[in-house]
Amino acid sequence: MSTVPPGTPCWADLATPGLADARRFYPELFGWTGRIDPEPEAGGYTVFLLNGRAVAGAGPPAIPDQVPIWSTYLATDDADLVAGRVERAGGQVVVPPFQVFDRGRMAVFADPAGAAFSVWQPMAMPGAEVFDVPGAMSWNELVTPDPEGAKVFYELVFGWQPDDQPMGSMTYTGWRLGTRIVAGMMPPLGDEFPAESPAYWSVYFAVADADATAAHAAELGGTILVPPRDIPAGRLAALRDPHGALFNIITPSRPGAG
Repeated sequence: MSTVPPGTPCWADLATPGLADARRFYPELFGWTGRIDPEPEAGGYTVFLLNGRAVAGAGPPAIPDQVPIWSTYLATDDADLVAGRVERAGGQVVVPPFQVFDRGRMAVFADPAGAAFSVWQPMAMPGAEVFDVPGAMSWNELVTPDPEGAKVFYELVFGWQPDDQPMGSMTYTGWRLGTRIVAGMMPPLGDEFPAESPAYWSVYFAVADADATAAHAAELGGTILVPPRDIPAGRLAALRDPHGALFNIITPSRPGAG
């Protein structure tokens, strides 16, 4: 059983041709240890652990020319049902539901604006076992040029309700599932994210000190894409790992804030 309710982010993993480098970079950055899947078919898929508990994963790219990317997984109790909803809502089934050994079932989808996301139907592997502490996933955010279209799509697929809040000159949307905000959405902003950028899901990892972690990432061969800055939820930075995969770090303004 998943550690979080259906429709809630439950896992993140990295697809990269630089898997050996990822196994060095991220443990040094976040204090993780790596557990490599012994199944030959897994291609060296690595589960990263924080104090012995699963927090994220990394594996080889599914296709040879895939750019390195962090993927957000949403918990589900029926991946096939979600696939049908995605198609009816105008999205794309990129990889139909399939079983991952005895761990669970997964599928990869894209919303109408092209943002890829995955679902995880847990069996032996529940997903991440810890959230919202330094070194663990803390937040997941859709960056899209079509927020209104996304509101329709994700409500149809997951039952999310948009909770719009003004944030400076833009509107930030929290995705509400029941009483809880489970993820966020914003339009592309700034020169780093030009308006014609495709939509994408981004992953945030909590850290104790965003400035120190960003500097350490650069020392390890990563790139600071957006330097640390303050927002209402905390202090964040956007980084790329040595192979170019985008991820974010945040020092929450309060524990558990995303």
